[in-house]
Amino acid sequence: MRIGELSRTTGVNPRLLRYYEQQGLLTSQRAAGGHRRFGEDAPATVGHIRAMLAAGLSTRVIQQVLPCVEGPGPQINACVADVLRERLRDIGEQITTLENARSALTGMLATVTQS
Repeated sequence: MRIGELSRTTGVNPRLLRYYEQQGLLTSQRAAGGHRRFGEDAPATVGHIRAMLAAGLSTRVIQQVLPCVEGPGPQINACVADVLRERLRDIGEQITTLENARSALTGMLATVTQS
């Protein structure tokens, strides 16, 4: 399938599909006229990429995880569980940092005097 068809099928802008390809997340073959041709599994792959981006994974991490993804779910094999656990820990730390910042700001606002 060509990039326009993949874009219509997935709802993802062609520019973004080219970016995924540039990042090594999506592969295509070049047709005689130089046009990209994506395999039948490309819509599922794009779906997996979008789901992982929504889960807060970077394209670098997705590149590691993607070979271990199967099915439409996606179902992720145990081969990348450690990578996902590490990202989950990172998110937990970010949440703690943000909660501390919120608490500090709330405390500051409590001292504001109305003039």
